[in-house]
Amino acid sequence: MKSWIEVPTDSDFSLANVPFGVCSFPSSSTLSSTTLAPCTPRCCTAIGNHAIDLHLLAEAGLLDNLLMTTESDESRCSEIITNFHPRIVFSQPTLNEFMSCEKHVWVAVRNRLLSLFLDSSSISSSNNHIQIAIQADNRLQQNSALQSQCMHPLSTTLYHLPASIGDYTDFYSSREHATNVGIMFRGRDNALQPNWLHLPVGYHGRSSSVYPSLASSATTAENDCERNLVGGEKMSTVRRPCGQLQVDPLDPAKGSIYGPCKLMDFELEVAFFVGGPTNTDYEQDHNQQQQQPRGRPLTLSEAQDRIFGYVLMNDWSARDIQKWEYVPLGPFTSKNFATTISTWVVTSMALEPFRCETSAGVQGGGGEPTPLEYLKDPNYGSYDVNLSVSIQPSSTSASTQICTSNLKHMYWSLPNSSSTTL
Repeated sequence: MKSWIEVPTDSDFSLANVPFGVCSFPSSSTLSSTTLAPCTPRCCTAIGNHAIDLHLLAEAGLLDNLLMTTESDESRCSEIITNFHPRIVFSQPTLNEFMSCEKHVWVAVRNRLLSLFLDSSSISSSNNHIQIAIQADNRLQQNSALQSQCMHPLSTTLYHLPASIGDYTDFYSSREHATNVGIMFRGRDNALQPNWLHLPVGYHGRSSSVYPSLASSATTAENDCERNLVGGEKMSTVRRPCGQLQVDPLDPAKGSIYGPCKLMDFELEVAFFVGGPTNTDYEQDHNQQQQQPRGRPLTLSEAQDRIFGYVLMNDWSARDIQKWEYVPLGPFTSKNFATTISTWVVTSMALEPFRCETSAGVQGGGGEPTPLEYLKDPNYGSYDVNLSVSIQPSSTSASTQICTSNLKHMYWSLPNSSSTTL
């Protein structure tokens, strides 16, 4: 299975990925006649070395008549999705409207993009990382004029926050991570708090200080385009936070002083965006004599289908400030000054072929607490995704890898986390 668009062998954006993001194209000279100006953020995907403008694909009708496919043991049938309007959805400056659709819409859009990117000389087939049969659609391959307008080099693309983030929750999902941080603050004997094996422990972060990764903006971007960044001003540096620091970490009685953080730290995390329509029941409002929508919690099976996709996240941390301030209500100024995320959202569909057991194997084994019924995940597991961190000093172009990990090192599953927040 191959694409007619060149995809380097080491590319992150092969047919197995097809992520979603928000981009603008300040260097483009081919967008002057289109409905959105080059500096206007719009929804995009990526293949090979190119960002693809989904707004223009929709305007050309290439995302019309999407199919929802259902399968049973006896048959497989498809029907056209009628309540989805791609021209409106993909002209938005965020992915929020797209993410608010049901999962079958996300799947249908991604399948259509795969068919448009697939070389028409390829036969309908599947591979290890694309577990469905895709029939090539040659309408983009044969339209050179549309290609020149909707395909843009990644090197000259300006990336934006993929969504307007109203809230986010930070979870302690990895036992290894929770243990390491616990040792840092409380010593080895009290590393895990008593509640940690009973429920996903989390806290609300400050969404106003979530920024796109510093590596995600084209260096040739014009100033007027940079002012269009979703979520605020373009961040060029992380400001070192100030707060209270213990005079003597071994003797709290000596009090604290005020000053800049001296123990700035990073956290390698994977974040996920939650989507789908509002989860509601209807109850009779006796005052207004009509039914009113009421939110209700998600089940674990519902929570799995609400995960739209994943990004890398660095939750910057001021450890010396955090150690003094976090008792009893948790982190405050030590954790809310900057959170950076990668700008391409890798869909849950793309990661499904990499599903695996977690490093824990099971929850509640070996005499440890068994999760309460609402937290028992029938599909308990994670994904085999290698992760690493490298540091590159400003004085050199060389970087040094300082740690490696894997997304399978999880105790609480991703649906465990999402079901407790919705």
